[in-house]
Amino acid sequence: MEASKQQPNLARIVVADIWHHKWLMLLSCLVIGNAVAVVYTSHISRYQTSQLSKLQQERDQLDIEWRNLLLEEQSLAEHSRVTRIATKELDMVRPLPNEEVIVRLP
Repeated sequence: MEASKQQPNLARIVVADIWHHKWLMLLSCLVIGNAVAVVYTSHISRYQTSQLSKLQQERDQLDIEWRNLLLEEQSLAEHSRVTRIATKELDMVRPLPNEEVIVRLP
């Protein structure tokens, strides 16, 4: 039994040492917390930069498609094309001047 009385309590020694260097432990925790925050912030920043790049590519693709659709609309609405389709496919003819009716609103 005497041997157990002389053995120091290791847990008490560790707690006493930590309490003695409490400011150093606090600063160590703050440094580790700051490092985690930096890693997280740079991860989020890289992810958002990647998303921005993808969205800009999609915007450019949609812009190209929009321009192509505008060109297609202009080509489909040309007067000569409409006249050609009306005469050939729909058998339409321009009315004679005496067949024209003018409607006037009061």
